Amino acid sequence: MLTFSSVDALIEALRQAGYFAERRLATAVFLALKLQRPLLLEGEPGVGKTELAKALATALGRALIRLQCYDGLEQREALYEWNYAAQLLHMRAAQSGAGGELDAARVEREVYQERYLIRRPLLKALQAGAPGAVLLIDEVDRADEPFEAFLLEYLGEYQVSVPEIGTISAQFKPVTILTSNRTRELNDAVKRRCLYHWLDYPERERELEIIRAQVPGASEALAEQVATVVTRLRNQPFVSAFQRAPGIAESVEWAKALIALDTLALDPEVMSDTAGILFKQREDVSALTHALATDLLAPPEADDSSR
Repeated sequence: MLTFSSVDALIEALRQAGYFAERRLATAVFLALKLQRPLLLEGEPGVGKTELAKALATALGRALIRLQCYDGLEQREALYEWNYAAQLLHMRAAQSGAGGELDAARVEREVYQERYLIRRPLLKALQAGAPGAVLLIDEVDRADEPFEAFLLEYLGEYQVSVPEIGTISAQFKPVTILTSNRTRELNDAVKRRCLYHWLDYPERERELEIIRAQVPGASEALAEQVATVVTRLRNQPFVSAFQRAPGIAESVEWAKALIALDTLALDPEVMSDTAGILFKQREDVSALTHALATDLLAPPEADDSSR
């Protein structure tokens, strides 16, 4: 099983996987691995919570299993379902072979076996072979409180209870990452079972490093302009004008779009033309027009937030 001897080794492994983690975040991940505890990441959409789980799976050499949460998510969609069609066929075959008379207890034992289970993400993660899996429970705040209660057994003991079979425990404990955009407050019982880290937008220099790595075709001047402008849009006085600030994924996509347009340097016209890449709300696109009337495109030296 691949492990990391230090936080610095983990930072480098994540960097090799394309993820640039600041030290406090890397420390939280390192401790989650060493202590074999789930890690709860909270933060605004687009700060890199989901991408961290993907990069960590790559760095560890483990399969990534993703459970996308949503309103109305049920236990059977997260854990398992019975293959009712196969069970019915078995029962009919047993009835035919017995001349129409069934030993109900025997047939029940036969149909409620693991081979008739349809495994969903939680069960797949628990039963993953060596070295184990990385389980991403994405946007857990979108699920409801009963689903949080259902997760407690898994988060606390890395096991689940299947009434017809019994308790299924992990032979190789999954590395478990939960993400939340904090659309609602999570239950304290969930938080107590996890290590916690609040993930914020990166500083300008780390944003620039990400753009350089993800968009190698961008010139140094264009990459610096993109990093500077996106950082400014996330900070006062601009942030109050937008419903949602652009995330890391938007800044990378914007840089790629600017290259596709053969853009050498940003100007108000190209920013207005490409506003739909940075923002996904009509009101935010309109607010950008007003922001362009300020010093949004001023050189970085004039911006304290970039230092």
